[in-house]
Amino acid sequence: MRRQAVLPAVTAAATALLLSACGASPSATGDRGDSNAAAEHATAVYDQINGLTGKARTDTLVRMAEKEGKLSVYTSNTDIDSVVAGFENAYRLDVSVYRANSETVLQRVLQEQQAGYLGTDVIDTNAGELNIMNKEGLLSPYEGELRDAVRAEGQADGWTASRFNVFVVGWNTDRVRPGEEPTSFEDLADPKWQGQISMEVGDVDWFAGLYEYYLKQGRSAAEIRDLFSRIAANSKVAKGHTTQGELLSAGQFAITVSSYSHTLDKAADKGAPVSWHPRSGQPVQPIVVRPNGIGLIRSAAHPAAAMLFTDWMLTEGQKTLAESFRVGSIPGARDPLAGFTVVAPPEQDLLADPKKWDQLYADIVQSGQEIK
Repeated sequence: MRRQAVLPAVTAAATALLLSACGASPSATGDRGDSNAAAEHATAVYDQINGLTGKARTDTLVRMAEKEGKLSVYTSNTDIDSVVAGFENAYRLDVSVYRANSETVLQRVLQEQQAGYLGTDVIDTNAGELNIMNKEGLLSPYEGELRDAVRAEGQADGWTASRFNVFVVGWNTDRVRPGEEPTSFEDLADPKWQGQISMEVGDVDWFAGLYEYYLKQGRSAAEIRDLFSRIAANSKVAKGHTTQGELLSAGQFAITVSSYSHTLDKAADKGAPVSWHPRSGQPVQPIVVRPNGIGLIRSAAHPAAAMLFTDWMLTEGQKTLAESFRVGSIPGARDPLAGFTVVAPPEQDLLADPKKWDQLYADIVQSGQEIK
């Protein structure tokens, strides 16, 4: 089978929208105004707050943000409701939220920015889409002690990670008995797993992270392609991690090669027979971590509120995310990734040459069986 192009399609859409988005329908939650004046004001606010620390920063931000009174958040985070509820309980602000998949969030931002429409103040979404927005000059820097505490993989140009999607090898514990769990990606290429594995059609970034890791370990490109092609030959190819997680819980296949850890942990917490932690030993490594984060819109109508929300996401918000089994961007006393070999996708390479990676992964997963 051939997978749908994901990041390349988004990149192409970004270019097209920047040229023609004036005719698009902007958000109903924003204001049509002077985007240049808004950008000038927002930049002044960002510069002022970026230069503050500690109590002085917090007190100034709270005063300015509550004077603005509003905040608009665009996000692809499926756990956003609990995050926003905590923020609204902490501050006197009216928060509006637009949630959609990451590609739709990106397209909406591009449409509104081209139309001069002040629809959102802060973006909370995936690395790929944030990198595109930053490349197009739509984001402003966020600085301070909290950003400095974020994992190095999450201190990106123009935006800051609030959480990580952690790609893990998971299994159905009814179908994979204790002691038979895979211990490496090489195990998954064994013909004994024929038809019992699932790959996800859009996981180009996961694949790119592993591809680059194995290159650095001394493997040739041909050897890496061969390994993942043999895994794909054993696999059923699903679309969407949520759907894939449900099918794993139902026992439609025994193993997933790139589930989100929080998807499996949530399901296991509700009693589903899934895990990514073997009873003895460690999970399959390396583990790919993809940052998801926050970007401050350059022309935000409520820049202080946007910065306050970002600060909150990196403090109290980390606790809220952990309650949803998310892996936060600031390691706490109990780091869920401690002791594991962790790699990140090559974000800038994915942004610079998306067609290369899309084609590589398409060539891999075509060996799999598409789930109808």
